[in-house]
Amino acid sequence: QVQLVESGGGLVQPGGSLTLSCTASGNIFSINVMGWYRQPPGKERELVASIHSRGSTNYADSVKGRFTISRDNAKKTVYLQMNSLKPEDTAVYYCNLQMLGINYWGQGTQVTVSS
Repeated sequence: QVQLVESGGGLVQPGGSLTLSCTASGNIFSINVMGWYRQPPGKERELVASIHSRGSTNYADSVKGRFTISRDNAKKTVYLQMNSLKPEDTAVYYCNLQMLGINYWGQGTQVTVSS
């Protein structure tokens, strides 16, 4: 059984930084994509960033230059470093694992950017 456990959300002022972490457990195939999605209040869930197990990355235009995704394959962990946060980054952030055609999701962590 695959589980994703997220940590690192919270309240931060505009311009501040936060780092999210997500660790996968269970039977994890070595070739996979891990990423972060977010769902702002009243809106659809959207891709923030993703990273392949071989290292290639993909970012939403709205976070390019501000967010950095990385992973530690040995620890089965993906990170999202978020800098220069804006109020519009406020959302529930979900960790995602795509493996063998199946999507797995974490429980979500709230990120609130407010003064």
